Amino acid sequence: MTDTIHPLSRGALPGLTARYRKEKVFKHIGLVAILFSLSFLAILISGIVLKGYGAFLKTEVMIEITPELYDANKGSSFTLLRKATIANLPAVEGRKERRAAYGMIGEGSEELLAEMPPVTSTVQIWLPTSDLVDVAYKHDLAPEFTDILTDKQLVWLEGWIGEDRVRTRFNAGFLTNGDSRDPERAGIGGSFIGSIFTLLVCLLLSFGVGVAAAIYLEEFAPKNKMTTFLEVNINNLATVPSIIFGLLGLAVFLNVFGLPRSSSLVGGMVLSLMTLPTIIIASRVSLQAVPPSIREAALGVGASRVQMVFHHVLPLAMPGVLTGAILGMARALGETAPLIMIGMVAFIADVPGGFTEPATVLPVQVFLWSDSPERAFQEKTAGAIIVLLAFLLVMNLAAIIMRKKLEKKW
Repeated sequence: MTDTIHPLSRGALPGLTARYRKEKVFKHIGLVAILFSLSFLAILISGIVLKGYGAFLKTEVMIEITPELYDANKGSSFTLLRKATIANLPAVEGRKERRAAYGMIGEGSEELLAEMPPVTSTVQIWLPTSDLVDVAYKHDLAPEFTDILTDKQLVWLEGWIGEDRVRTRFNAGFLTNGDSRDPERAGIGGSFIGSIFTLLVCLLLSFGVGVAAAIYLEEFAPKNKMTTFLEVNINNLATVPSIIFGLLGLAVFLNVFGLPRSSSLVGGMVLSLMTLPTIIIASRVSLQAVPPSIREAALGVGASRVQMVFHHVLPLAMPGVLTGAILGMARALGETAPLIMIGMVAFIADVPGGFTEPATVLPVQVFLWSDSPERAFQEKTAGAIIVLLAFLLVMNLAAIIMRKKLEKKW
């Protein structure tokens, strides 16, 4: 007798329809969660970009200087700047209005006038405006950005705009200058170079020591209570607040060894202590992921344990090791608290020229500017965040490309 075979259907299996429905609901919930996260990320990034793009632009005003004005004040660029400002504004009367007029021109204009060649005919020179004028002009004289200008300054600015004497140009000084009390001169050049020096020290110390420690613990160390104690403490160190490492650096590197305060060398050493556990843990996991057959094959053809590790196991584990390095460096790049403890929060006006010179880093620069009362520092803070995110993206992209080139499949 032949049994009749019935095709499977949703009606033949109880609960199948409900299971499919639950799977669809779960899939839609996941998609909504992803879209929700991406929307918040887009809002965050767009807000930072809209607020910080102005930091990459500067406002300039065209000032005319006649030969008579130049000859009368050529001995002092400070006096020439003030006289030229008054001469290019209509109806400046009284001491109060003169002070308001001087506030229309930004810092650094004196140096430009001092470098100007002798004037034999009327010349036009573009000078930077003050931060108050700069912010108001870049926001199209919106009321919330002109409330800090006096009525007279607003009238003068509108007159300059009507005469086509105001323009915006790329602000290269924002990327090359050091910090300054004047928003017009302040830049991230010093903190950017300081971040590079600090990360180089951190990478050299933490990557080398971290990978060596992971190789020893995973491949050579005997399995006893001592190594178990070390493994537990390494895992615990990965969760220690970063400010604790700053206190350790202050007590050991500065007070005991007397290393230079607020330097990239000490900052990199402190950050290397913080990133070591992350690199060690990730490197050990990568070594464990290498199939045992690789080790057995290498030892079977006569390789020593050292040759087996460095010629066969480590090259296969290197992509994961680099992933750990990426995570550690990304965390180090955004840290502020441990660097504040070793003095890298100090005001540094010059771009550092070496690892032992006083320096600061981008996150600390953002912290300093965010506390400044001047409105122009708000857009510079957002601009510094944009550079910090771009720096992190480029660094991670380079590491990912290197990891892909080293990746091997078996």
